[in-house]
Amino acid sequence: MTRASGTSGIWRQASAVALGIAVALLIAGVAIAAYNERAYTMQRADEASVQARILAAAVTAALAFEDREAAQEYVNALGANPEVEAASVFDAAGLPFVTYARTAVLAVSSADGFAGPAVSPADGFAASPADGFIDVTAPVVQGGIVLGSVHLRSVTEPFAARLERYGGIALLVTMGVLVVVVLGAAHAALSRANAELRQQASALAEAYQKLKAETEERERAEEALRQSQKMEAIGQLSGGVAHDFNNLLQAMSGCLRLIERKAAVPEIRPLIEAGRQAVDRGAKLTQQLMAFARRQALRPEPVDVEGRLRGMSELLARALRADIELRMELERGLWPIEVDPTQFELAVLNLAVNARDAMPDGGRLLVEGRNLTLSSDLGPQGLGPQGLAQELAGDYVRLSLTDTGQGMSAEVLARAFEPFFTTKGVGQGTGLGLSQVYGFARQSGGTAHIDSTPGQGTSIVLMLPRCLATPAPGGPEPASAAGPGGGRRLLFVEDDPVVGAMMASAIEDLGYVVTRAVSADEALALVERGEEFDLLFTDVVMPGTASGLDLAREVRRLRPAMPILLTSGYNEGAQAGKEFPLLPKPYRVETLADALANLAEGPRVVSS
Repeated sequence: MTRASGTSGIWRQASAVALGIAVALLIAGVAIAAYNERAYTMQRADEASVQARILAAAVTAALAFEDREAAQEYVNALGANPEVEAASVFDAAGLPFVTYARTAVLAVSSADGFAGPAVSPADGFAASPADGFIDVTAPVVQGGIVLGSVHLRSVTEPFAARLERYGGIALLVTMGVLVVVVLGAAHAALSRANAELRQQASALAEAYQKLKAETEERERAEEALRQSQKMEAIGQLSGGVAHDFNNLLQAMSGCLRLIERKAAVPEIRPLIEAGRQAVDRGAKLTQQLMAFARRQALRPEPVDVEGRLRGMSELLARALRADIELRMELERGLWPIEVDPTQFELAVLNLAVNARDAMPDGGRLLVEGRNLTLSSDLGPQGLGPQGLAQELAGDYVRLSLTDTGQGMSAEVLARAFEPFFTTKGVGQGTGLGLSQVYGFARQSGGTAHIDSTPGQGTSIVLMLPRCLATPAPGGPEPASAAGPGGGRRLLFVEDDPVVGAMMASAIEDLGYVVTRAVSADEALALVERGEEFDLLFTDVVMPGTASGLDLAREVRRLRPAMPILLTSGYNEGAQAGKEFPLLPKPYRVETLADALANLAEGPRVVSS
């Protein structure tokens, strides 16, 4: 109510101001009219004087030569100007030389009043406005001699016309009266316009916020794509390096085996054991690289997440320190997942060790598990800055390990999953733990991401796909003990010359009769030619038109009863391991002996 009365008072003051302005405009209009009347008359007199001078200059020659016809043409030409009513040219004696009049009345009057000069030609220019006319006289001079004069009569506006012209001033009074009404209407229109502007401004602000959110979302998606491409490129490089390194480790392992069997010097055995330990360390590094590159041979099976984690609690507690509290919060009815159980436990253990190192002064590690269904239209919710909702639509188990440690800066967070990247001191870490976790999650059909704030801890999340199958109770049967080859014929296919030579000798030491081929094409030719073999042991990745997997499939077709063992240090082993037994590189000779003994159940050949 107070606001309304204040607005009314403002508008009453505005009305008084408007009325005062209207009166001021009326007075100003009258003053402007009087001034304009005088200025207009003077302007018309000046214009008539100019026309008289022009006419005087034009008829100079005609007067000098008494050419009335030419002078009459000049005078008649003035008829084109509607403001000229009459004009006359007089000679030096003051007698009419030529005359022009627009109307008959003026033509008659030219015999008296207008016929003679208003002033003597010697007097120069003269102008006299009267009765709505302006009479102007101008001398005609040539070489200082006055030849005569010209007289010009121009019309000014009649009083009625002037009254009509200035009648608009009267409108000012009306306008002054209407000002208040107009202002009121303008105020209402302005209020509506302001309301519309506020609505438009609100809509624009909302559109801006939406555009800003979309822009930020697109920038996050582009950053995620760049990160994914970078990780994929690093993975390809890491996988290739690991593959070649595996072959070198395999050759070293075979050499150590041969040296151990042929050297009788006891002092050499500690050196051999040290070499084997170095090979084992190299094998673990390559396995971690292969895990990051998603090229390790996984053996996925249904896994009970809750049971597996509960069973690992004691192992995790030992991996942590006494000043770190371990807490598990697992949702009841947690779905099973389909993963390689060994790699799953290794990933969880790696994350726990990283959390321990991030809490040098103690803290808490929280292991959480819950079921989560992702829809393709959810955007990055629950997936962090590297949101992959469209790719990962479906049912998942979300497993997170959250510590209360030091956290990560934005620079460290951007590179945390890269292999060999570590913030630990020299000798305190390889930088492959998180990269192995990331590769395991992606190869298992899920993903991993990190949420971290410096000084507030870190949460590492694994998204692993749900499995509809029921996990089998118990674990796999232990492998049977290895036995000697007993003269069984073994076809060994390996393209690497160093690995081939060393491992062929090691396999012969196990009691097998070895036939070596350097490609799948060569091995297949031996089988098709009718050569008898009890076992096939072949690498997967080889040169030529066929791979080791192609060879194994063709041999199975030709000789279904022949046992087949594959080996690989590269990603092709993942597919091959689904069809045939697979021995990952690098491997020890003892491991190979066990694998061959489990397969070699065919007839034996006694060599002569």
